Amino acid sequence: MSDQQKTIKEKIQLSGVGLHTGIQCNLSILPAPENHGFVFQRTDLEGEPKINAHVSNVSTTERSTSLKKGEAEVHTTEHVLAALYGMGVDNALIQLDAAEVPIMDGSAKPFVDAINAVGIEEQKAEKDYFTVRKNLYYEDENGYSEMMAVRTPGEEFRLTVMVDYGSKILGTQHASMYHLGEFEKEISPNRTFVFLKELEFLAKKNLIKGGDLNNAIVLVEREYSEEEIQHILKALGREGMDVKVEGIGMLNVSKPHFDNEPARHKLLDIIGDLALVGRPIRGHILAARPGHKSNVEFAKMLVAEMKKAEQNDFAALMTKLPKIDINQVSRMLPHRYPFLMVDKIIEMGENSIVGLKNVTINEPFFQGHFPGNPVMPGVLQIEAMAQVGGIFALSQVEDPENYTTYFMKIDNVRFKRKVIPGDSIIFKLNLLSPIRRGIVHMEGKAYVGNEVCCQAEMMAQIVRDKVSEKEAI
Repeated sequence: MSDQQKTIKEKIQLSGVGLHTGIQCNLSILPAPENHGFVFQRTDLEGEPKINAHVSNVSTTERSTSLKKGEAEVHTTEHVLAALYGMGVDNALIQLDAAEVPIMDGSAKPFVDAINAVGIEEQKAEKDYFTVRKNLYYEDENGYSEMMAVRTPGEEFRLTVMVDYGSKILGTQHASMYHLGEFEKEISPNRTFVFLKELEFLAKKNLIKGGDLNNAIVLVEREYSEEEIQHILKALGREGMDVKVEGIGMLNVSKPHFDNEPARHKLLDIIGDLALVGRPIRGHILAARPGHKSNVEFAKMLVAEMKKAEQNDFAALMTKLPKIDINQVSRMLPHRYPFLMVDKIIEMGENSIVGLKNVTINEPFFQGHFPGNPVMPGVLQIEAMAQVGGIFALSQVEDPENYTTYFMKIDNVRFKRKVIPGDSIIFKLNLLSPIRRGIVHMEGKAYVGNEVCCQAEMMAQIVRDKVSEKEAI
């Protein structure tokens, strides 16, 4: 599988009812730019608010995973996220005009089929993998659900699941996915399931209003009388529905896709919930008796481990020998004191660059910004980022000293934290599109430690303003 980020080629449109709300929802999945990730958008609410698909926005995990930001909320996110993640998609905007993602047939397959219908498009930026380097273990407070992440020899994403409900029907089931290439056929068709004995309880909790035999497997563990069946149907608001329960087994008319379909569906749920980590994972995840709560708690553990790794990465970058030192920087850029904002270039690849700026109290702008409270102006943070991008751009020409880069556009600027004397800023920039006619389009993030202090998309043009000695002769 390619290591480039991916999005869908065209807009996807689907409609259906929510499993728990029973409300009709029109859902669209749109292509999104690199490093966008998965974002939900409620088009039915004022201002069409967006919610990043991230564990920090999880609001509830009762029978499904819900996200919330402000007053906007989205329920049952796991199946559509599993489909996107399982198909290798990294960036998508998911729009919906109701609070709950349609349940469709209770699996991820309808979303996968829709993705295949429009196709997947490879993008320029590379995937930002989180690779498991050490074993991570989670156990819930009752010692019931357990999850572990271990390193895999091939650094693939692998999952192994065990479910055991103490049920004579299910027994103990296992399911495995050895790589994402198995997701489409082996995992995505597996439907959600529920025990018949749970239906009345779930109905009283105002859940499964949209559930039926077309979108869930119903498991029957004992003989039920007609009176008991009608009582359950009344609780569900389905009085008079012609349902025959003949002995124990599965109530559904359709046969199970696999003998271990419930275990495979639990594996599907884990993929959807782990998509909330925000980065593709390389490692083997093992889960015993998992649920949405344990999935999300484990995802939070992974995010915390990522932050630790970023801190270690920052320390490594700070001590790394420069690829381009300050003397070489001065030869490439026309800027001079007090406007040269790059101390060294640490790394530079085909489509990316990493630079550093040490911020000291000697910076002249601190005299007036602000006396007694020195703060680096945001515009100068962007200028420093642009100079790092300028070095990347000028490195693409043979005689960089004869060129200058000029701003054309700045978009999506965000400032996350203040920068003060003593901070060191790491700038990481990625090329968003190939350089054509001297036009350079890059996305950058600036970090102090593991925290983003600012980010922006920038477009500049390389302009030749001098004639080389060779050409002058």
